[in-house]
Amino acid sequence: MPSAAAASALNPPSTARNALALTAVCLVALMFGLEISSVPVILPTLEQELGTGFQDAQWIMNAYTLACTSVLMAAGTLADRFGRRRVLVLCLWVFALASLACGLANDAPTLIVARFIQGIGAGAMMICQFAILSHQFREPAARARAFAIWGVIAGVGLGFGPMIGAVILAVADWRWVFLVHVPLTLFTLALLHISVQESRDPASHRLDIAGMLTMTLAVFALVYFITQGSENGFGTPAMLGWAGLSVFGLLLFILIERRSAHPMFDFSVFRIQRFNGALMGSIGMNFSFWPFMIYLPLYFQAGLGYDTLTTGAALLAYTLPTLLVPPLAERLALRFGAERIIPLGLGTMGAGFLGMAAVNYAEQPSTALVLLSCAIAGIGLALTNSPTTNTTTGAVSTDRAGMASGIDFSARLITLALNIALMGLVLLLGISHHLANVLPTSTAADWATLSQHIAAGKLNAPGLTSLEAQTALRSGAGWAMLFAGLGACGLAALSRYFFQRRC
Repeated sequence: MPSAAAASALNPPSTARNALALTAVCLVALMFGLEISSVPVILPTLEQELGTGFQDAQWIMNAYTLACTSVLMAAGTLADRFGRRRVLVLCLWVFALASLACGLANDAPTLIVARFIQGIGAGAMMICQFAILSHQFREPAARARAFAIWGVIAGVGLGFGPMIGAVILAVADWRWVFLVHVPLTLFTLALLHISVQESRDPASHRLDIAGMLTMTLAVFALVYFITQGSENGFGTPAMLGWAGLSVFGLLLFILIERRSAHPMFDFSVFRIQRFNGALMGSIGMNFSFWPFMIYLPLYFQAGLGYDTLTTGAALLAYTLPTLLVPPLAERLALRFGAERIIPLGLGTMGAGFLGMAAVNYAEQPSTALVLLSCAIAGIGLALTNSPTTNTTTGAVSTDRAGMASGIDFSARLITLALNIALMGLVLLLGISHHLANVLPTSTAADWATLSQHIAAGKLNAPGLTSLEAQTALRSGAGWAMLFAGLGACGLAALSRYFFQRRC
């Protein structure tokens, strides 16, 4: 018969149990963020140790994002039906085993497949934690505190991920950026076992499998077209087939959702102009800020010559404002309204990228000005994020808040997946344009291959000195900065337009 102490340990009091549950959910958020923000730091190392190319690096990042997007809406339905804790535990096991596979991978294809499986677990476990927190903390004040703490930890994962990745790389091996999640996941599972209560939604709707599959098909086909088209030729029959498949998938998705009794996407929310204005904020952040973070370590290391630790520290200028500025953003939104702060945040983010581009074109870019521009972009994102999240859910009726939140999160991940590919294409075009100006036209057939080589951070390009290759890389990065800056400014104007239409 167990002792009282043992029984108490197995069944901790409610307050202690809730604290342990919050710790477990915060660890889930931390791991999710780290896998987005720490992995870009190791991409140049992967290119050296695994022989990955530029497109491999894009797929290593995008496999995770695409998988998250694919399971996002389905995971919520499955969790409501079969139990939030049960689904979260299953997803954590998937995430842990996939992280182990990532850490043991010896080639790019294996790593990409493992990253996709890791993304399936991550996307599903991310969506489960909101329902678990809401069920675990019933009293409004306690729930608000729990979500506030969760938000801080999620911000730490995203904000400090680059530095954590750089430190792991400096003291250990790139594999530990993935392997570190195995013990973390096991610890989280133990906490879940003793703290989180099972919960279900008896009124949960049927799983929209057709909608999930067609949306995934449309996004994957378009990402494949953008990513592989630069190598295979955008006008080739195979690539045009992928483009056509994307259009077909999108049209089929719209048709299915319009006819479904319980659609993943309720298109009627797009008639609400305040929702549309806020959604431009979601799209803008993932059009510019987050996809550029994939290429920023490459720019710092190969373009500016920083070492790994310096790169990690420099990336803090980019990400740290996203953790420090949100309280100010909330106060500004309360005082001036989200309809002003969201466009302001997007415009500030755009100004940061345009500042980066201006500094980049100097013969010797000033480190201080580069970091200042990064910080301005980060401040812009922080001004945008919280008001956007609150407005997308607040713009609709309470019974549709979950739907609006799902559309918001899906829009972020879909935009991120597409713009990782698009920004990589812009980077390649910028490098090719520079090569066209410095190499004889007789070598034009080699420019595409050279661009891929340089974009992967390999400065020993045939026919070029390392300084010339570095200059070409910086030229391509400058194009990506302009693309990000102009895109953010354009979406700021569009956001303001939607908000004004409401008035």
